[in-house]
Amino acid sequence: MNLFHKRLSRLLTVKSIVTLILTCVFAILAFRGKIEQDFMTIYAVIISFYFGTQSQEDRDIREEEHK
Repeated sequence: MNLFHKRLSRLLTVKSIVTLILTCVFAILAFRGKIEQDFMTIYAVIISFYFGTQSQEDRDIREEEHK
């Protein structure tokens, strides 16, 4: 249950909320066929940042558990 609470609290961080909202906007724009290059660039940078930091946090957590 502790792992569930950790993941839920990480999901409710500001960067996660922004990423989820941005992904919804991306999906809506893609559905309408109105994605502009500027938006794609910003979206790619934010998604890369999110998954890069998420990956690093996961590695840090695994290292702490093995100690």
